[in-house]
Amino acid sequence: MIDVIAVGYDHSADAAVAARFALRLAGATGARVVFLHAAGLRERFEHAEHEAGPPAALVGLIAESGLPAARVDWRVEDGDACTVLQRAALDPVNADVVVVGTRGQGAHAGLLLGSTSLEMAEHSSVPLIIVPAPRDDG
Repeated sequence: MIDVIAVGYDHSADAAVAARFALRLAGATGARVVFLHAAGLRERFEHAEHEAGPPAALVGLIAESGLPAARVDWRVEDGDACTVLQRAALDPVNADVVVVGTRGQGAHAGLLLGSTSLEMAEHSSVPLIIVPAPRDDG
């Protein structure tokens, strides 16, 4: 049974793909979705708006999904992305599954997996879903 889905969100296009997938999964299972954004000290200082709530692009995806707001949470956590996502299995998130995109910000074109998704595949203590970005076969 899936009660809580944790999703890594870093404002990238791949994170948006993962967010859409997680929101659909939550709609099908009745689970809550907790979006996690990893922030270091510099980002917290320079981008305090993250503390107030999810970015507009994510708000739009949530609204588009039709999932009730009571089943969605936004958390900004201290640390690198892998550490934050690994902690999601523990209190207070208690994720049953973690969802990530294949690559995030700073990824090199042509890589199949980014460093976060690869490290999570190696170390996650709960099931991990790595959502691939749509292919551009053009």
